Amino acid sequence: MNRGSLTSKILGLMLTLILLSSGLALFAIANLSYSLGDARAVNASGSLRMQSYRLMLYTHAGKEQLQAKIQEFETTLNSDALKRSQDWTSPERLRQQYLLVQNKWQHMKQLAMAEDSGRYGALLQDFVDTIDLLVLETELHAAFKLKLLAASQAMGLGLMLLVAFFAVRYTRRKVVVPLQQLMHSANTIAKGNFDVQLPETEYLELQALTHALDSTAKELSALYGDLEHQVQEKTRALSRANGELALLYDTLVMLHGKQPDYRALKPALDKLKQFEAMQYLRLRISHGDEQQEIITADGGWPEEALAQYHIPLTFEGSVLGKLECISARPCNGPLLENFALILARSLLLYQASEQKQQLALMEERGVIARELHDSLGQVLSYLKIQLNLLRKGLDDCCLSPQVEQQLSEINEGVSAAYVQLRELLSTFRLTIKEPNLQHALEAMLEQLRNQTSCEIVLDYGLEQQLLGANQHIHILQLTREATLNAIKHAQAKRIEICCCKNDAGLINISISDDGIGINHLRERDNHFGIGIMQERAAKLSGRLNFSGNAAGGATVSLTLPPHQETNHG
Repeated sequence: MNRGSLTSKILGLMLTLILLSSGLALFAIANLSYSLGDARAVNASGSLRMQSYRLMLYTHAGKEQLQAKIQEFETTLNSDALKRSQDWTSPERLRQQYLLVQNKWQHMKQLAMAEDSGRYGALLQDFVDTIDLLVLETELHAAFKLKLLAASQAMGLGLMLLVAFFAVRYTRRKVVVPLQQLMHSANTIAKGNFDVQLPETEYLELQALTHALDSTAKELSALYGDLEHQVQEKTRALSRANGELALLYDTLVMLHGKQPDYRALKPALDKLKQFEAMQYLRLRISHGDEQQEIITADGGWPEEALAQYHIPLTFEGSVLGKLECISARPCNGPLLENFALILARSLLLYQASEQKQQLALMEERGVIARELHDSLGQVLSYLKIQLNLLRKGLDDCCLSPQVEQQLSEINEGVSAAYVQLRELLSTFRLTIKEPNLQHALEAMLEQLRNQTSCEIVLDYGLEQQLLGANQHIHILQLTREATLNAIKHAQAKRIEICCCKNDAGLINISISDDGIGINHLRERDNHFGIGIMQERAAKLSGRLNFSGNAAGGATVSLTLPPHQETNHG
C-alpha cells in the first residue's frame, strides 16, 4: 500500500483554497478595473444627445460658436470612455453601434457646418435614436460585466465551499476518525486492556503514530503479562508457604497439643502425602536394638519398592528414624526437613513421656516394696521367731500330737506367706530401663531361666507404640507371675510366651506350658497370686483366661486394648 504524506495533502488543499480565492479576487479586481470607465461611457454617450439638440440651436449663431460646439461634440464622441467600445473585449454590436454613430455624425456635421438647420433637424431624431442605441449597448455591456463578476464570484464561492466540504469530509474520514480510533485505543490501553485493534491509514504520519502506539501496547502487554505472571507466581508461592505453615502448625498441634501419642503419626503422614501429592509415604522409626518400626500413610507401600527421597529424623544429634517417599514430581525439601524435625521432636517427647511415666511407676512400686518389706516382712519374721520360741517354751506334757500339728501348720503358713511376700517384692522391684517391653521381658525371663531347667521361649510381635509405660509394668508383672506358676506348680518342661495382635486389633499375651494341665489352676482359684493377676488384667481394661491345651498343659491368656484405648490405672 503506497502511503502519502498527510502534511502534503493538507498543504495541497490549503494551496487549492488559496489559489481559488486568489483567482476570484484577481478576476474581480480586473473586472472592476475594466468597468471603471463604464459610467463615463454612459455619461458621455448620454451627453451626445444633449449636444446634438444644442447644435441645432447654434446653426444660426455664427461660425465661431458653431465650430466650438462641433469641436465639443467630437471631443465627447472621440473620448477614451467611448473609444473603449472598440476594444476586442467589447461586444460586436457595441462596436458597430459606435461606428454607426460616427458615420452619421459626419453627415450631421456637414449639415451643421452648412447651417442647413432644416435638413439637420429632419435627421436629428434618427441621429439621437442611434445615440440612444449606443447608450443602451453601453449600459448592457456594463451590466453584462457586473453579471459576469457576480456569476464568477458565486461560482468561485460555490467551488470554494465544495472544496471546503470535500476537505472536511476527507479530513474527517482520513484523519479525524483514525485519530478518534487511536484515542479510543489509548484509553483502552490506559485501562489495562492491551488487546486493541489499531486503524490502518494511508498517511505516513498517522501510520507512524499507529505503529508507535501498537509497539507501546505490545511492550506494555508483555510487561503487564510478565508482572501478572510474577504476581501469580508470588501469590502461589505465598499460598503454598501459607499451606506449608498451616500443615506444620496443624502437625504441631496434632502431635504436641496433648500428651504425646503415636496415634497422631499416621494422620500427620496422611496430611503430608495429600499436601505434596505424593504416591507413597512412610515413616521408619529406629529403636535401640536396631529394630525398626514402620508407619505407612494411606495407600500403603509397594513391595520391594525403593524410596526416592530419604529424610532423616534427627534431633540434637540423635537419629530416630527416617521419612521415605515416592513421588512423581520433585518434593519440597525444606518442608520435608521441617516435618521430619517435628516428627523427631514428637518421638523424643513420646519416649521421654514413656520413660517419665515408667520412672514414676517404678518409684511408686519401689516405695510400696520398701513399705511391705519394712512392715509385713518384719511382722512375718517376728511371728516365725515367736513361733519357734513358743515351741521351745512348751513343756513336753503340753506338746501333744494335735498341738504339734497345729504349730507345724502355723509355721508352714508363715513360711508360705513369707515366700509369697518375697515373690511379690521381686515383682514390685522389676525395672524397665527404656520404653521397650521386649527387652524387659527378655531380661525378666533370663532371671527365671537361671532358676529352673525348664525351657522358656519368647515370641514377641508387638509394635512399640501399641503399649504404654503403665501397660508395660502390668504385662511384665502378670507374665512373671504366670511363668512362675508354670515353673512351680505345672511341672512344665517348656513354656512358650507369645505377644501379638489379633485380627480384632487387640493385644494378646499368652503363656502356654506342657505341664499337668489346667486342674492345678482351678485348685488355686483363690490363691493370692491368681487374684493379683485378675486385678492387673482389670487395670489394663483386659480379660484374663485360663484354658487347657489339646496336647496337654495349660494356657494363661491376657487380651487387652492398645495403649490409646485403655484407662491407665
